[in-house]
Amino acid sequence: MASKVNRRAFLKVSTAATVATSFHILSSSAFGANDRVNLAIIGCSNQGGGIGKAAASNKDTTLVALCDVVKGRAGKLAASGKDVKVFDDFRKMFDEMADKIDVCTIGVPDHAHFPIAMRAMSLGKHVYVEKPLAHTFEECELLMAAEKKYKVACQMGNQGHSSAQRLQFRQWVKDGIIKNVRKVDACMNKGRRWHPWGKVTGFPEGDPMPEGMNWEVWTGTAPMHPYSKKYDPGNWRGWHDYGDGAFGDWGPHTLDCVHRFLNLGLPFEVRADKLEGQNDFIYPMASTIAFEFAERGEGMPAMTIFWYDGTKNKPKPPEGCGDFKMPACGKIIYSDDLIIKGGTHSSNHLIIGGPRAKEITKDEQKLRDMGTTSQSHMTNFINAALGKEECNSKFAVSGLLSQVFCIGCIAQRLGGTLKFDAKTKQITNNKRANELLKGNPPRKGWEEYYKLV
Repeated sequence: MASKVNRRAFLKVSTAATVATSFHILSSSAFGANDRVNLAIIGCSNQGGGIGKAAASNKDTTLVALCDVVKGRAGKLAASGKDVKVFDDFRKMFDEMADKIDVCTIGVPDHAHFPIAMRAMSLGKHVYVEKPLAHTFEECELLMAAEKKYKVACQMGNQGHSSAQRLQFRQWVKDGIIKNVRKVDACMNKGRRWHPWGKVTGFPEGDPMPEGMNWEVWTGTAPMHPYSKKYDPGNWRGWHDYGDGAFGDWGPHTLDCVHRFLNLGLPFEVRADKLEGQNDFIYPMASTIAFEFAERGEGMPAMTIFWYDGTKNKPKPPEGCGDFKMPACGKIIYSDDLIIKGGTHSSNHLIIGGPRAKEITKDEQKLRDMGTTSQSHMTNFINAALGKEECNSKFAVSGLLSQVFCIGCIAQRLGGTLKFDAKTKQITNNKRANELLKGNPPRKGWEEYYKLV
């Protein structure tokens, strides 16, 4: 048995796993060409149900287990397969059926991604984890280390990262269309579920528990609070204890290619330029967060990403682009001589201005040398579990991206300027912020998931 990893020392665990994101992770599959994988769906409603259905409908899967903290939420998924067992506790499911499960989808609240994924990976199960990868910087770090240790296929559910927009961005960087990027304005200006709550000064007193709810498992590693409709179902995203706010929801769909193909890694500074409604319980009503990235190799200059959320907190439209209006969700990429618009998910990029805009021909903008075509994100994951290909959003890639957002969440909560040392992976100028890289200590009985064994 390998040595265990203490929470206090986690930053030393997997430096090699997070320094470079280009290494290949091909699962050590024992499946044959005609084999199917046995599937467990963990989280059966809303987005969890959506990704579970996508996995269950894949020709190479056989559904064998469902798990939801309210068994009744398994609903139509339970009726879709024969001899499918239903659980309300993922621990019991793995205790009973570990030898019958090959892959699982994890579509649960942000704070619960980590313990489920760690348990599954330690048992040799391939995992598809809905975005964001995890709730805290530390949890992302440990999941990246686990991916490398257990050699299983691991996919984060930012679905656009298997689409043509990823291939397009990669090709444009290769061809020199995207180069010398100095600034990116990214925005998420749709309303959030916590916006109508107004000023929040504490946790809710509680509501009647839904019939059949396993609140112990729902709470997982997080602090225990009384059940409330402002947590479940769906409202957990706005609370610091459970969710990662707009960053966790939309960041992975908006900045995935910018982060990956511009080799951004981790920022050296994260700054809260604007906060409206800042408090220690829920995310702000609006925020502008700046991420400063150092110069990288291959002639990539230092650059800043500005993130704007809140229904009225929008970035200024780019100059010289006519009557262009900023999208409600998307980004504008500014280089020395081009201005490029990008959306979210699978939306392609479009040159909208800059001195070099008229020089870029339509032929140059076409996708060439793509290697692979756009595909289903879930199909990519199942193929990776079968050993046929690599996950497009493996944890070595999506973990670093998620860590950037985790630091941003800390800035939204505390405000000010945070200095981050990418080598030691510490926030050096704010003790409380540095503690929040780990987050709340796990509840008693849930500590085991923070150890690699």
